Amino acid sequence: MPTYTMPTAPTGRRLTVLVNAGPWLPVPPGWYGGIENVVATLVPELRRLGVRVVLAGVGSSTLAADGYVRTLPEGGLERITAPYNQSSGIAHAHMAQVVAALRADPSIDLVHDHLEVVGPSVLGAMGAAAPPVLQTLHWDLRKHAEFYSTFDGAGRVFFAGVSTSQVERAPEQLRRQVVGAVPLAVPPPPRLVPPVRRGDYGLVLARITRDKGQDIAARVCRRAGHPLVLAGPVAGVDDPAELARRLADPLDPLHADPDVAYWREEVEPHVDGRLVRWVGGVSGDAKERWLQGARILLTPIRWAEPGATVVVEALARGIPVVGTPLGVLPSLVSDGVTGILADDEDGLVAALSEVDGLDAGACRESVAAWTPEAMACSYLELYRQVLDLAAESELARVDAVLDAGAPVVAAVTRPGR
Repeated sequence: MPTYTMPTAPTGRRLTVLVNAGPWLPVPPGWYGGIENVVATLVPELRRLGVRVVLAGVGSSTLAADGYVRTLPEGGLERITAPYNQSSGIAHAHMAQVVAALRADPSIDLVHDHLEVVGPSVLGAMGAAAPPVLQTLHWDLRKHAEFYSTFDGAGRVFFAGVSTSQVERAPEQLRRQVVGAVPLAVPPPPRLVPPVRRGDYGLVLARITRDKGQDIAARVCRRAGHPLVLAGPVAGVDDPAELARRLADPLDPLHADPDVAYWREEVEPHVDGRLVRWVGGVSGDAKERWLQGARILLTPIRWAEPGATVVVEALARGIPVVGTPLGVLPSLVSDGVTGILADDEDGLVAALSEVDGLDAGACRESVAAWTPEAMACSYLELYRQVLDLAAESELARVDAVLDAGAPVVAAVTRPGR
């Protein structure tokens, strides 16, 4: 087991980190939830290594922590793709509670943020009234170019990527504030009773949205005569019967959701219940049985996937991956060894007939070092860097003020320490 010397708080006591999971899903999530699953994997390891963790998330979160900031009663994922004037209040309402907690609890030494854009913008605006901040970048940074190409953390807000390829694509202004990249880890596969036999189907395990390419997977598998299982929610709805019931109501707001339009127009026409099936959102043992029983994982993505947790999950179970060579996938999938990457649908069709020659042991070995403990140790090192950099930045600011002959307005550490 690797050893690690934990960074201490500025006062020499046990380090306290507020982990901001955001307002979209509970931690751990019931079914879909990439970011929330990462938080649920990281927090227990941080606590085991001696960190005191305060979890900021929705009220239905059940992950064990040393303290909680419970913001909204339930997650707001169903509204995440709604128009701005219908969804923007969710993240800001959540952050208002986080700000209040930081003002009330001076023992918090660092914020580990996972809420895109709104997290660093609000925490950065707090200045020295907030602890130093490390935000993990879980998304394609082209989404928010206006923010990440101009934001200045002023020596208090820093960033971590989830892959080197993601950081390389980041705007220059953001790259200057990145302190490292930590690959996503997943817990070891559980042993199911009874054990699952490997099946003959391909699996897409992802929220149903155009970037994930479920329509591509359906066309490819229909051309190849290869069974396909689609597992993932549509616009936050994980039960097929509930989705059908709600869409039968012409006044239901789901009709305005772009993911629903994608499902109805581009994916659902391929779903025949035999060759192509949609099983809804899955979690727990159900998710594990679909994953362990898959012949391949299909990831025909249209976007620069930054971390691809599900790819790591599949490889850890000895399941090869067939997908498009975008984002982090070329660094996760060794073409011809642990999977096959192809630029177009013809190549993906051909790949379906070639994966049986790939070795399950090579798949498992390729991610063997990416353990939850390794991820936590990597983040502890980044916490140390952020605390040191923030302290240096504050001392430099104070020196500049003194050199100018002006009174010092803010202390080097947060009030109340």
